[in-house]
Amino acid sequence: MRLAVFKPVLAVALATVLTGCFVSERVESFGGPTMGSTYSVKFVSGKGVPAKEVLQHETEAILAELDQQLSTYRSDSDIARFNDLPAGRCETVPATIRELVAAGERLSNESDGALDLTVEPLLDLWGFGPHGQGERVPDAGEIATTRQRIGHQHLRIEGERLCKDVPLQVDFNSIAAGHAVDLVSARLESLGVGSYLVEITGELKAKGRKPDGAPWRIAIEAPREDERAAQKVIDLDGYAISTSGDYRNYFERDGKRYSHTIDPQTGAPIDHRLAEATVADRSGLRADGLSTVLMVMGEERGLAFAEQQGIPAFLVIRQGTEFITKSTSAFDRLFGKGEGH
Repeated sequence: MRLAVFKPVLAVALATVLTGCFVSERVESFGGPTMGSTYSVKFVSGKGVPAKEVLQHETEAILAELDQQLSTYRSDSDIARFNDLPAGRCETVPATIRELVAAGERLSNESDGALDLTVEPLLDLWGFGPHGQGERVPDAGEIATTRQRIGHQHLRIEGERLCKDVPLQVDFNSIAAGHAVDLVSARLESLGVGSYLVEITGELKAKGRKPDGAPWRIAIEAPREDERAAQKVIDLDGYAISTSGDYRNYFERDGKRYSHTIDPQTGAPIDHRLAEATVADRSGLRADGLSTVLMVMGEERGLAFAEQQGIPAFLVIRQGTEFITKSTSAFDRLFGKGEGH
Protein backbone atom coordinates (compact mmCIF):
# COMPACT_ATOMS: atom_id res chain seq x y z
CA MET A 1 0.00 0.00 0.00
CA ARG A 2 1.32 3.44 -0.82
CA LEU A 3 -0.23 6.84 -0.38
CA ALA A 4 1.61 10.10 -0.94
CA VAL A 5 3.06 10.14 2.54
CA PHE A 6 5.80 12.76 2.96
CA LYS A 7 5.62 13.26 6.71
CA PRO A 8 8.67 11.82 8.44
CA VAL A 9 8.31 9.21 11.14
CA LEU A 10 9.08 11.49 14.05
CA ALA A 11 7.13 10.09 16.97
CA VAL A 12 8.57 6.77 18.06
CA ALA A 13 6.99 4.17 20.26
CA LEU A 14 9.10 3.26 23.25
CA ALA A 15 6.92 0.34 24.24
CA THR A 16 8.69 -3.00 24.00
CA VAL A 17 7.17 -6.42 23.86
CA LEU A 18 7.38 -7.43 27.48
CA THR A 19 5.88 -10.27 29.45
CA GLY A 20 3.53 -8.76 32.00
CA CYS A 21 3.15 -9.50 35.66
CA PHE A 22 0.07 -11.59 34.98
CA VAL A 23 0.33 -14.90 33.19
CA SER A 24 -2.98 -14.31 31.37
CA GLU A 25 -1.90 -10.95 29.98
CA ARG A 26 1.07 -9.99 27.87
CA VAL A 27 2.04 -7.46 25.23
CA GLU A 28 1.95 -8.84 21.70
CA SER A 29 2.72 -7.09 18.44
CA PHE A 30 2.46 -7.29 14.67
CA GLY A 31 3.18 -4.98 11.75
CA GLY A 32 4.09 -4.68 8.11
CA PRO A 33 4.39 -2.35 5.12
CA THR A 34 1.76 0.29 4.35
CA MET A 35 1.43 3.70 2.62
CA GLY A 36 4.99 3.58 1.33
CA SER A 37 6.18 3.12 4.92
CA THR A 38 5.23 0.75 7.75
CA TYR A 39 2.68 0.18 10.48
CA SER A 40 2.87 -1.57 13.84
CA VAL A 41 0.37 -2.54 16.50
CA LYS A 42 1.14 -3.48 20.08
CA PHE A 43 -1.68 -4.72 22.28
CA VAL A 44 -2.34 -6.43 25.58
CA SER A 45 -3.70 -9.91 25.03
CA GLY A 46 -5.80 -11.78 27.53
CA LYS A 47 -9.31 -13.02 28.20
CA GLY A 48 -11.75 -11.94 25.53
CA VAL A 49 -9.08 -10.59 23.18
CA PRO A 50 -8.86 -12.28 19.74
CA ALA A 51 -5.68 -13.98 18.58
CA LYS A 52 -2.94 -11.83 17.09
CA GLU A 53 -3.56 -13.30 13.63
CA VAL A 54 -7.19 -12.18 13.74
CA LEU A 55 -6.28 -8.64 14.76
CA GLN A 56 -3.62 -8.43 12.07
CA HIS A 57 -6.07 -9.62 9.42
CA GLU A 58 -8.63 -7.01 10.48
CA THR A 59 -6.00 -4.26 10.54
CA GLU A 60 -4.61 -5.08 7.12
CA ALA A 61 -8.11 -5.28 5.65
CA ILE A 62 -8.68 -1.68 6.75
CA LEU A 63 -5.33 -0.56 5.32
CA ALA A 64 -5.95 -2.36 2.02
CA GLU A 65 -9.35 -0.71 1.62
CA LEU A 66 -7.87 2.73 2.32
CA ASP A 67 -5.17 2.05 -0.26
CA GLN A 68 -7.80 1.19 -2.86
CA GLN A 69 -9.69 4.37 -2.08
CA LEU A 70 -6.99 6.97 -1.35
CA SER A 71 -3.68 6.06 -2.97
CA THR A 72 -2.32 8.56 -5.50
CA TYR A 73 0.39 6.06 -6.45
CA ARG A 74 -1.97 3.62 -8.17
CA SER A 75 -4.02 4.52 -11.21
CA ASP A 76 -7.01 2.34 -10.26
CA SER A 77 -7.73 3.94 -6.86
CA ASP A 78 -10.98 5.84 -6.36
CA ILE A 79 -9.23 9.17 -5.83
CA ALA A 80 -6.92 8.62 -8.83
CA ARG A 81 -9.95 8.18 -11.07
CA PHE A 82 -11.43 11.40 -9.70
CA ASN A 83 -8.14 13.23 -10.15
CA ASP A 84 -8.06 12.21 -13.82
CA LEU A 85 -11.42 13.89 -14.51
CA PRO A 86 -11.46 17.19 -16.39
CA ALA A 87 -12.96 20.38 -14.94
CA GLY A 88 -16.73 20.47 -14.49
CA ARG A 89 -17.11 16.74 -13.84
CA CYS A 90 -18.38 14.69 -10.90
CA GLU A 91 -17.65 11.15 -9.75
CA THR A 92 -19.41 8.86 -7.28
CA VAL A 93 -16.89 8.17 -4.54
CA PRO A 94 -16.87 6.06 -1.33
CA ALA A 95 -18.12 7.58 1.91
CA THR A 96 -14.56 7.65 3.28
CA ILE A 97 -13.43 10.05 0.55
CA ARG A 98 -16.41 12.35 1.14
CA GLU A 99 -15.73 12.32 4.89
CA LEU A 100 -12.06 13.16 4.39
CA VAL A 101 -12.83 15.95 1.92
CA ALA A 102 -15.28 17.44 4.43
CA ALA A 103 -12.72 17.10 7.25
CA GLY A 104 -10.05 18.72 5.08
CA GLU A 105 -12.34 21.61 4.25
CA ARG A 106 -13.08 22.18 7.96
CA LEU A 107 -9.37 22.24 8.75
CA SER A 108 -8.75 24.57 5.82
CA ASN A 109 -11.45 26.98 7.00
CA GLU A 110 -10.19 26.87 10.60
CA SER A 111 -6.64 27.64 9.52
CA ASP A 112 -7.40 30.27 6.86
CA GLY A 113 -6.18 27.94 4.13
CA ALA A 114 -2.98 26.67 5.74
CA LEU A 115 -4.11 23.13 4.95
CA ASP A 116 -5.39 22.35 1.47
CA LEU A 117 -6.07 18.86 0.14
CA THR A 118 -5.71 20.07 -3.46
CA VAL A 119 -2.02 21.11 -3.43
CA GLU A 120 -0.80 18.00 -5.31
CA PRO A 121 -0.12 19.97 -8.54
CA LEU A 122 2.20 22.24 -6.53
CA LEU A 123 3.93 19.24 -4.95
CA ASP A 124 4.46 17.80 -8.42
CA LEU A 125 5.75 21.15 -9.69
CA TRP A 126 8.45 21.26 -7.00
CA GLY A 127 9.29 17.56 -7.46
CA PHE A 128 7.76 16.24 -4.22
CA GLY A 129 4.52 14.80 -5.62
CA PRO A 130 3.73 11.39 -7.12
CA HIS A 131 3.87 12.83 -10.64
CA GLY A 132 6.78 15.20 -10.16
CA GLN A 133 9.58 15.31 -12.73
CA GLY A 134 12.40 15.67 -10.23
CA GLU A 135 13.34 18.30 -7.68
CA ARG A 136 13.39 21.77 -9.18
CA VAL A 137 12.75 25.44 -8.38
CA PRO A 138 9.97 26.67 -10.65
CA ASP A 139 9.67 30.31 -11.65
CA ALA A 140 6.93 32.67 -10.46
CA GLY A 141 4.93 32.22 -13.66
CA GLU A 142 4.80 28.45 -13.29
CA ILE A 143 3.71 28.76 -9.68
CA ALA A 144 0.97 31.27 -10.54
CA THR A 145 -0.34 29.05 -13.35
CA THR A 146 -0.37 25.96 -11.14
CA ARG A 147 -2.12 27.77 -8.30
CA GLN A 148 -5.09 28.28 -10.61
CA ARG A 149 -5.69 24.53 -10.31
CA ILE A 150 -5.83 24.34 -6.51
CA GLY A 151 -8.28 25.42 -3.81
CA HIS A 152 -11.09 23.88 -1.78
CA GLN A 153 -13.49 26.44 -3.26
CA HIS A 154 -13.28 24.47 -6.53
CA LEU A 155 -14.23 21.18 -4.84
CA ARG A 156 -17.72 20.23 -3.67
CA ILE A 157 -19.77 17.26 -2.52
CA GLU A 158 -23.13 16.58 -4.13
CA GLY A 159 -24.83 13.63 -2.48
CA GLU A 160 -22.54 10.66 -3.06
CA ARG A 161 -20.57 12.48 -5.74
CA LEU A 162 -17.44 14.60 -5.60
CA CYS A 163 -17.25 17.43 -8.11
CA LYS A 164 -14.57 19.81 -9.39
CA ASP A 165 -14.81 23.21 -11.08
CA VAL A 166 -11.18 23.25 -12.26
CA PRO A 167 -8.89 20.31 -13.17
CA LEU A 168 -7.67 19.95 -9.59
CA GLN A 169 -6.28 16.87 -7.86
CA VAL A 170 -6.94 15.70 -4.31
CA ASP A 171 -4.19 14.31 -2.11
CA PHE A 172 -5.01 13.05 1.40
CA ASN A 173 -1.38 12.93 2.50
CA SER A 174 -1.95 15.36 5.37
CA ILE A 175 -4.76 13.39 7.05
CA ALA A 176 -4.89 9.83 5.63
CA ALA A 177 -2.50 8.17 8.08
CA GLY A 178 -4.18 9.79 11.06
CA HIS A 179 -7.55 8.60 9.77
CA ALA A 180 -6.12 5.10 9.37
CA VAL A 181 -4.97 5.19 13.00
CA ASP A 182 -8.50 6.13 14.07
CA LEU A 183 -10.08 3.30 12.06
CA VAL A 184 -7.65 0.64 13.28
CA SER A 185 -7.95 1.79 16.89
CA ALA A 186 -11.76 1.74 16.73
CA ARG A 187 -11.70 -1.75 15.19
CA LEU A 188 -9.39 -3.08 17.90
CA GLU A 189 -11.67 -1.70 20.59
CA SER A 190 -14.75 -3.21 18.93
CA LEU A 191 -13.00 -6.60 19.02
CA GLY A 192 -12.37 -6.35 22.76
CA VAL A 193 -8.84 -4.88 22.87
CA GLY A 194 -8.69 -2.52 25.84
CA SER A 195 -5.02 -1.56 25.73
CA TYR A 196 -3.05 -0.87 22.56
CA LEU A 197 -0.53 1.31 20.76
CA VAL A 198 -1.18 1.80 17.05
CA GLU A 199 1.46 3.40 14.80
CA ILE A 200 0.95 4.02 11.08
CA THR A 201 3.69 5.86 9.15
CA GLY A 202 4.63 7.67 12.36
CA GLU A 203 1.12 8.65 13.45
CA LEU A 204 0.31 7.16 16.85
CA LYS A 205 -2.60 6.47 19.17
CA ALA A 206 -2.57 4.64 22.48
CA LYS A 207 -5.09 3.58 25.09
CA GLY A 208 -4.87 1.76 28.39
CA ARG A 209 -1.82 0.39 30.15
CA LYS A 210 0.52 -2.56 29.90
CA PRO A 211 0.05 -5.60 32.18
CA ASP A 212 2.49 -4.25 34.77
CA GLY A 213 0.54 -0.99 34.99
CA ALA A 214 3.09 1.01 33.02
CA PRO A 215 1.77 3.49 30.45
CA TRP A 216 2.46 3.42 26.75
CA ARG A 217 5.37 5.81 26.29
CA ILE A 218 6.42 7.52 23.09
CA ALA A 219 9.34 9.76 22.16
CA ILE A 220 9.01 12.91 20.10
CA GLU A 221 12.13 12.84 17.99
CA ALA A 222 14.63 15.67 17.87
CA PRO A 223 14.92 17.28 14.40
CA ARG A 224 18.28 15.75 13.54
CA GLU A 225 19.28 14.33 10.18
CA ASP A 226 22.30 12.33 11.38
CA GLU A 227 20.68 10.17 14.05
CA ARG A 228 17.44 9.48 15.88
CA ALA A 229 17.26 11.05 19.34
CA ALA A 230 14.39 11.85 21.70
CA GLN A 231 13.37 15.49 22.15
CA LYS A 232 10.69 14.67 24.71
CA VAL A 233 9.15 11.48 26.13
CA ILE A 234 5.46 11.40 27.03
CA ASP A 235 2.90 8.94 28.40
CA LEU A 236 -0.02 8.40 26.03
CA ASP A 237 -3.54 7.23 26.97
CA GLY A 238 -6.61 8.03 24.89
CA TYR A 239 -4.84 10.45 22.57
CA ALA A 240 -3.32 10.38 19.11
CA ILE A 241 0.01 12.08 18.40
CA SER A 242 1.18 13.47 15.07
CA THR A 243 4.51 15.12 14.31
CA SER A 244 5.40 16.99 11.13
CA GLY A 245 8.89 18.23 10.31
CA ASP A 246 10.86 19.80 7.49
CA TYR A 247 14.22 18.10 7.90
CA ARG A 248 13.79 14.65 6.35
CA ASN A 249 12.23 15.47 2.99
CA TYR A 250 13.83 18.47 1.27
CA PHE A 251 16.38 19.49 -1.34
CA GLU A 252 18.93 22.27 -1.60
CA ARG A 253 19.68 24.61 -4.51
CA ASP A 254 22.34 27.33 -4.44
CA GLY A 255 22.65 27.04 -0.67
CA LYS A 256 18.91 27.37 0.00
CA ARG A 257 16.81 24.63 1.57
CA TYR A 258 13.41 23.75 0.07
CA SER A 259 11.03 21.77 2.28
CA HIS A 260 8.37 19.34 1.06
CA THR A 261 5.76 21.28 3.06
CA ILE A 262 4.07 23.68 0.66
CA ASP A 263 2.25 26.83 1.75
CA PRO A 264 -0.93 26.84 -0.37
CA GLN A 265 -1.13 30.64 -0.18
CA THR A 266 2.30 31.23 -1.72
CA GLY A 267 2.63 28.07 -3.79
CA ALA A 268 6.17 27.64 -2.43
CA PRO A 269 7.82 25.60 0.33
CA ILE A 270 7.63 27.01 3.85
CA ASP A 271 10.38 29.43 4.83
CA HIS A 272 10.59 29.96 8.61
CA ARG A 273 12.37 28.71 11.74
CA LEU A 274 9.88 26.02 12.79
CA ALA A 275 11.57 22.64 12.35
CA GLU A 276 8.97 20.35 13.88
CA ALA A 277 5.39 20.49 15.17
CA THR A 278 3.72 17.85 17.33
CA VAL A 279 -0.01 17.84 18.05
CA ALA A 280 -2.12 15.69 20.38
CA ASP A 281 -5.83 15.13 19.82
CA ARG A 282 -8.44 12.47 20.55
CA SER A 283 -8.73 12.18 16.76
CA GLY A 284 -5.75 10.94 14.79
CA LEU A 285 -7.11 12.65 11.70
CA ARG A 286 -7.23 16.05 13.39
CA ALA A 287 -3.82 15.60 15.01
CA ASP A 288 -2.39 14.70 11.60
CA GLY A 289 -3.96 17.67 9.85
CA LEU A 290 -3.18 20.17 12.61
CA SER A 291 0.50 19.24 12.73
CA THR A 292 0.68 20.15 9.03
CA VAL A 293 -1.25 23.37 9.68
CA LEU A 294 1.29 24.46 12.31
CA MET A 295 4.23 23.61 10.04
CA VAL A 296 2.75 25.79 7.31
CA MET A 297 2.03 28.67 9.71
CA GLY A 298 5.48 28.76 11.31
CA GLU A 299 6.56 29.32 14.89
CA GLU A 300 4.88 32.64 15.75
CA ARG A 301 1.61 32.35 13.88
CA GLY A 302 1.38 28.62 14.59
CA LEU A 303 1.94 28.95 18.33
CA ALA A 304 -0.60 31.79 18.58
CA PHE A 305 -3.16 29.78 16.58
CA ALA A 306 -2.65 26.64 18.69
CA GLU A 307 -2.90 28.59 21.95
CA GLN A 308 -6.04 30.39 20.83
CA GLN A 309 -7.70 27.15 19.69
CA GLY A 310 -6.69 25.17 22.80
CA ILE A 311 -4.58 22.74 20.76
CA PRO A 312 -2.02 20.63 22.66
CA ALA A 313 1.09 21.44 20.59
CA PHE A 314 4.85 21.11 21.04
CA LEU A 315 7.11 23.08 18.69
CA VAL A 316 10.81 22.72 17.98
CA ILE A 317 12.31 25.94 16.61
CA ARG A 318 15.68 26.61 15.01
CA GLN A 319 17.79 29.20 16.80
CA GLY A 320 21.09 29.51 15.01
CA THR A 321 22.70 26.07 15.08
CA GLU A 322 20.64 25.01 18.10
CA PHE A 323 16.98 24.32 18.81
CA ILE A 324 14.54 25.64 21.38
CA THR A 325 11.15 24.18 22.26
CA LYS A 326 7.84 25.82 23.05
CA SER A 327 4.54 24.27 24.01
CA THR A 328 0.97 25.43 24.46
CA SER A 329 -0.75 25.47 27.83
CA ALA A 330 -3.02 22.65 26.63
CA PHE A 331 0.04 20.48 25.91
CA ASP A 332 1.56 21.30 29.30
CA ARG A 333 -1.65 20.28 31.09
CA LEU A 334 -1.61 16.90 29.32
CA PHE A 335 2.09 16.03 29.32
CA GLY A 336 4.02 18.47 31.48
CA LYS A 337 5.91 21.63 30.70
CA GLY A 338 7.51 21.53 27.25
CA GLU A 339 9.41 24.81 26.98
CA GLY A 340 13.17 24.82 27.12
CA HIS A 341 16.39 24.19 25.17
